Amino acid sequence: MSDQSIETSPLTFPCEFPIKVMGIHSETFENEIVMLAREHIPDLGEGAVHSRPSSSGKYLSVTLTFTAVSREQLDQLYLSFKAHPGVKMVL
Repeated sequence: MSDQSIETSPLTFPCEFPIKVMGIHSETFENEIVMLAREHIPDLGEGAVHSRPSSSGKYLSVTLTFTAVSREQLDQLYLSFKAHPGVKMVL
């Protein structure tokens, strides 16, 4: 494998990583996001999740802060969140 085919990351793993998921506010949105996250972050604690509704209440942002172990883990998280029908944006 050549050096050009190896994708590098500006992050050094493991590292603390916040990810914000924004979507349509519903009674189950936060729980669904946490369940998706736990598929990739089994040790995600309750204190690692913070939610905030938009000023109109139509949207909810869910921020998860966790120890990321690899670029692949982050990629899989983003793909899982983006596949959720209620998610509008992942940062």
